[in-house]
Amino acid sequence: MMRIRIDISYKGTNYHGWQIQENANSVQEELNRALSLILNEKIETTGCGRTDAGVHARQYTAHFDSQKGLTDTKNIIYKLNSLLSKDIVVRDIYETYHGFHARFDAIKRTYKYFIHTYKDPFINEVSTFIYYEPDLHAMNEAAKILTGNRDFTSFCKHHSDVTNNFCKVFEAYWTRENDKFIFTISANRFLRNMVRAIVGTMLDIGRNKINGVQEFEKIIEARDRTKAGTSAPACGLFLWKNIYPS
Repeated sequence: MMRIRIDISYKGTNYHGWQIQENANSVQEELNRALSLILNEKIETTGCGRTDAGVHARQYTAHFDSQKGLTDTKNIIYKLNSLLSKDIVVRDIYETYHGFHARFDAIKRTYKYFIHTYKDPFINEVSTFIYYEPDLHAMNEAAKILTGNRDFTSFCKHHSDVTNNFCKVFEAYWTRENDKFIFTISANRFLRNMVRAIVGTMLDIGRNKINGVQEFEKIIEARDRTKAGTSAPACGLFLWKNIYPS
């Protein structure tokens, strides 16, 4: 039995997230179907984590076991990309060590959230439009207090299937490119809906609905989802990168 790693990118607009669900189209289901057909054996992938409906992935890592292993990986990638929808692309596929786990072995994950402040019908599926210009300095001051090992219950979807809500955030910051605002956050793990809840709350800081860093700190310490802002729309969120040990 061979353990195989596969790296893909996908636009999540037309999918109900990565994970297989009843009566809903998912990236995992489509990938499993394509792999099973090309490799001529039943394939069940395990992903690096869930993504919500409408969320995208620039680098998404999964693994699966194969009795036959891989022969011509270049040809397999070509066949998979020919079979998969235009919204999913296989970047790489290769045999890895037997114990590799796409979810549990990741030591760092990075998400990016994209916002535009001008009306543009061509980017609405991959960026969130806001009608105002947020205070970049105020949002970056708030972002600084996200770093470290903290309890993010205030930004976690209720009834999530986790044992604790602590995450170690390595970096969190906003940048601006002309009329676009981009939020980048890296951590060892993320809770369900965490990034979208953080972005929604920080946008409230950016338009003075929340009074800066002190109030943002109180929201974190409250460990209460009702104290934070509304979650930002899914369309602007990308799983950007996963880092694994060498």
